[in-house]
Amino acid sequence: MISKRDVDKVFRSDEFSAVAIAGTLGLGLDFASLFQVELEHYEKMEGRPLTLMGKAHRLGALIRGNLGAAMQGLVVVPLLVGYDQDSGTGRIFSYDPVGGPSEERGFYTIGSGSVFAKGALKKLYAEDMSAEGAVACCVQALYDAADDDSATGGPDVVRRIYPVAATVTDEGFSRVPEAEMAEIAQQVVDGRMGSPDGPVARLRD
Repeated sequence: MISKRDVDKVFRSDEFSAVAIAGTLGLGLDFASLFQVELEHYEKMEGRPLTLMGKAHRLGALIRGNLGAAMQGLVVVPLLVGYDQDSGTGRIFSYDPVGGPSEERGFYTIGSGSVFAKGALKKLYAEDMSAEGAVACCVQALYDAADDDSATGGPDVVRRIYPVAATVTDEGFSRVPEAEMAEIAQQVVDGRMGSPDGPVARLRD
C-alpha cells in the first residue's frame, strides 16, 4: 500500500550531496535530518567538509545503528548521491539493511518499485544526458514502477502531486522547481495516453 502520497523523500545533506530514502518513513526522515546535522557539525569542527567517501561510511554507521529495529521489520534503506570534489565526478552509493555501502555506476533505484524502475532506466539512461533529460528519464522510470508496484506512487496530475527531483553538480545541490516537475510529469502522462508502455529505446548501430 501507499501510506502517504505527498511525502518528500529527497533531501539535501550538504552543498555537494543528497539522500533519498525508502522504507519506514518516520525513521527515514530522522536519518536524513540527523545525517545533515552531523555533516554540518563535522564541517564546523574541522573547518572543511567530510569527503564523499567519508559521508558514505557515516551514513552506513547510522543504518547499522538501526539494526535492531530493522530485524523487526522497521527497515530504512537510503541512497546517497554526491559530487566528489576530490575526483571531480558524481558518485552514487546504495546500502544493504546493515549499512554496507556499495558504489553504483550510472544509476540506481531503491524502494518496493525499484526493480521496475531499474528496468526502465536500463533502456532509457545514457551517460551523455543533460540534467533535464535525466530528470525526465527518472519520471518515466517512476511511472513504470507505479504501474507495476502497488506501493509506489507515480506522477498524479489530478491531485497535483509531482515527483521530487534534485541535481548535485560541481555547482552544488539544486532542487528542481515544482513547476518544472509538473510540466515534465504532464508530458509523461500525456505521452502514455498514446503509448501506454512509454518511450522505446532505440538500439545503437
